[in-house]
Amino acid sequence: MTQKPAEAVDYIQPLYINGLNGRMLYYPASKAGAGREILLIYGHHAMLERWWGLVENLHEYGNVTMPDLPGFGGMDSFYKIGRRPTLDAYADYLAAFIKMRYRNRRVTLVGISFGFLVITRMLQRYPELAKKVDLVASIVGFMHRDDFSFPPRTRRSYAILARFFATLPAALIIRYGFLSRWVIRSLYVRLPAGRRRFLAMEPEAFEAMIDFDVKLWQRNDVRTHWFTTSEFLNIDNCRAQIPLPIWHVAAKVDYYFDNYIVEQHMRVVYSDYHKSVMNSPAHTPSPLSDKKEAAIMIPLALRRALRN
Repeated sequence: MTQKPAEAVDYIQPLYINGLNGRMLYYPASKAGAGREILLIYGHHAMLERWWGLVENLHEYGNVTMPDLPGFGGMDSFYKIGRRPTLDAYADYLAAFIKMRYRNRRVTLVGISFGFLVITRMLQRYPELAKKVDLVASIVGFMHRDDFSFPPRTRRSYAILARFFATLPAALIIRYGFLSRWVIRSLYVRLPAGRRRFLAMEPEAFEAMIDFDVKLWQRNDVRTHWFTTSEFLNIDNCRAQIPLPIWHVAAKVDYYFDNYIVEQHMRVVYSDYHKSVMNSPAHTPSPLSDKKEAAIMIPLALRRALRN
């Protein structure tokens, strides 16, 4: 009898923390002796199911836990408890989760893009937690507003526009006026990021990708999406050092960041720097990536570090 392939939904459970309801994915290690406790923090515009292929790769090295972030993946937003979704708020949330989940256990932290910003700020605000961490990995993470590859004036304009979209009236108009399947399908494929992602897709894959992207937009809180966008467009995470080495995975082709400048900023904050490059034609692989396709996100050097 053929065994049913594992699916993300089989490993998702409810999460209640700090007055907020969300979900958490926990996938046990694939083999005995893979003793790491790996905490994966996803990036912007995300939900647990998006990173299932990466989770399947990581669980070869230990137990993998991935919690929702407030305002993402369908979780309650910080606005529910009267708090703005600042990077400091996410750092406090992550610290609370680690204290609740791991207590006397050590943990490996893996952050994807925006998720890595959260990890870094958390380690800066809670330096005592660095003693619990045995490895920090960044997958296309960044540190500073100057890491972006587009001109400063353009970045500042984007940040101002994002903060306007984060106001309640604008967010309501966007959510109920622009996040239908028809609008997303019509507009997204005309934007540069959409054209790059969908150009080489077969029609069936294209429609599946659109369906998934619609789900992402509708499951994530609009105000949170745009407020956090304005936050990271103005970010400076280079104000406090962290006594840990960083294992950074950069995209070979990244339209958002200058990998050289990212490296310089990581060297300022972390005690040592190790770099690998994933052969991805975009900032991250497709949200529909399976285990094989997502494997490029863990290059050989990082795999060796995870085995140790």
